[in-house]
Amino acid sequence: MRLLVLGGTKFLGRAAVEAALARGHEVALFNRGETNPGLFPAAEKIRGDRTRDLGLLAGREWDAVLDTAGNIPAVVRASAEALCDSTGHYTFVSSVSAYADQGRRNDESAPTAELGDLPDDALAEDFSNYGPLKALCEQAVRETYGDRTAVVRPGLIVGAHDPTGRFTYWPHRVARGGEVVAPAPPERQVQFIDVHDLGSWLVDLAERRTSGTFNATHPGMPFGEVLEVSRETTGSAATFTYLPKALLIEHEVGEWMELPLWLADRQFAGMLDTDVTRAVEAGLAFRPLEETVRDTLEHAATVEGVGLTPEREAELLAAHS
Repeated sequence: MRLLVLGGTKFLGRAAVEAALARGHEVALFNRGETNPGLFPAAEKIRGDRTRDLGLLAGREWDAVLDTAGNIPAVVRASAEALCDSTGHYTFVSSVSAYADQGRRNDESAPTAELGDLPDDALAEDFSNYGPLKALCEQAVRETYGDRTAVVRPGLIVGAHDPTGRFTYWPHRVARGGEVVAPAPPERQVQFIDVHDLGSWLVDLAERRTSGTFNATHPGMPFGEVLEVSRETTGSAATFTYLPKALLIEHEVGEWMELPLWLADRQFAGMLDTDVTRAVEAGLAFRPLEETVRDTLEHAATVEGVGLTPEREAELLAAHS
């Protein structure tokens, strides 16, 4: 397969390119060359900015295109239209944030978010327009390709080379040992998807020219399992103290970023409870959690400002005692 990847050197795009090259596909990368430019010497590098350099792709043909980096509807539409006659299939990576109601369990038929008065030409500083922008990007691709497109809506993507630090915090924190503050209860469900599982499946969709819209995340597991598997994988002697939601809220613990994988506000409960039946039926598969934990420890660093600081943990433990 001749595969054109828009982006392809950061996190999800990187994992998809690794999978495609491992299968012997002919891969071309179209990006600005600013992120990990030395990666993938076996791939063709087309250096350009998709906002102004789409002419560099003219006169070429590919069996499939993978767009992992589109957020602005006008830019995605321009890319899709420029490549419409040059490829047989277009996969666009969206997000579960595209759903209008994040407080419910969404399948692919659920309504998507509307932009309203928010800007359509740039991401807002607080990312309040991220979901609606993704929904408009999806619309642009579908209008251009019809049934020659797959729209993929991932949940939280984790694992090797994760730049966000969200899932990453937990394996690294457990590896350090000691008393680990965690949100109660341990049986609370969380969802995320290993970047290698998702990247490989994106290549599957392109190979098969699969069409349709798919939620793409793990069916779900207890949060306590994440911590226990992290302890077993690292050989840590960490202990876990599960703090009730009321105490965390009283101490103004920040959801999702300060305490990753914790969402107290019910209006966002669907972010960790998404229906993935359609993706599983289309072949999405999941590696053992210990592999994800190991990859995270070896190939993803913690991020400043994400996760509880030792001082914050001590404060919360003192309040709990």
